[in-house]
Amino acid sequence: MSQNRRDFLMKSGLFASAIALGPLFSLANKGINGEDDSADFFDLSGKKIKSFGLQLYTLRDDLPKDPKGVLKQVADFGYKQLEGYEGELGLWWGMKHPEFKKYLNGLGLKMISSHCDTAKDLDRKAAEAAEVGLKYLISPWVGPQKSVDDYKKIADGFNKAGEICKKNGIRFAYHNHDYSFVKLNGEQYATDIFMEGTDASLVDFEMDMYWVVTAGQDPEAWLKKYPNRFRLCHVKDRSKTAKPEEHDASVDLGTGNIDYAKIIRTASQNGMQYYIVEQEKYEGTTPLKSAEADATWFKKLRY
Repeated sequence: MSQNRRDFLMKSGLFASAIALGPLFSLANKGINGEDDSADFFDLSGKKIKSFGLQLYTLRDDLPKDPKGVLKQVADFGYKQLEGYEGELGLWWGMKHPEFKKYLNGLGLKMISSHCDTAKDLDRKAAEAAEVGLKYLISPWVGPQKSVDDYKKIADGFNKAGEICKKNGIRFAYHNHDYSFVKLNGEQYATDIFMEGTDASLVDFEMDMYWVVTAGQDPEAWLKKYPNRFRLCHVKDRSKTAKPEEHDASVDLGTGNIDYAKIIRTASQNGMQYYIVEQEKYEGTTPLKSAEADATWFKKLRY
């Protein structure tokens, strides 16, 4: 995560959100209402992901200027799914949520999930999200904590958020950063604390694979350790020349050092349902061009 995004999340109250209120349900590849969603996302015979999403934060500099125009370009790139975030224009980008849904339908897009401040008006957001057809509302950031008890309190908040989302017919999830995969005081990982402290029927996880790798961890090992708990993931590549301590090193998919074909194969065997592109840094290009290049890479991916 870049410093700019950290500032954005802190200013939006998302740090407080996770403390106030987060991973999983044990229904294998079943969707929110018990349906099998996996057929919509995979061509199992060809091992090709048919539908993949874009985290709209990738286009944070362009989207506020022309939400409808940018969303049309995203659809033209070949994305079928979206993950939103709560920006200055709200969850629905200046539109009422029924209007937002209608516009996406016309483009052949479906909003799967959104990052948001889960400490503020969660009941309303969850109700609107359900009406729009979202599967998830996601807490994107809690920040590194000082003690195990701090993380346990956050896990309790995740359960409460999960209850609110479940009541409204959707799911709650938590999105990790590198600190979730770094041992606290050399003893415990926040991810383990969250997994052990959350009710699997209420809370799911979104694995940001870039941040797992950046923390020096193996995404496949964690997927196998907690099968069916990671239901969504962020797919973004890491520069081949990045030093271990370098955090802001995301690059266009296929140009970095993360072996996603291998990781996605393992993810698909352990309950992953949604694959979402995100990119936060751009070298010699623009966010829109990178989003297009990432979509082209995903269309060719075989795992």
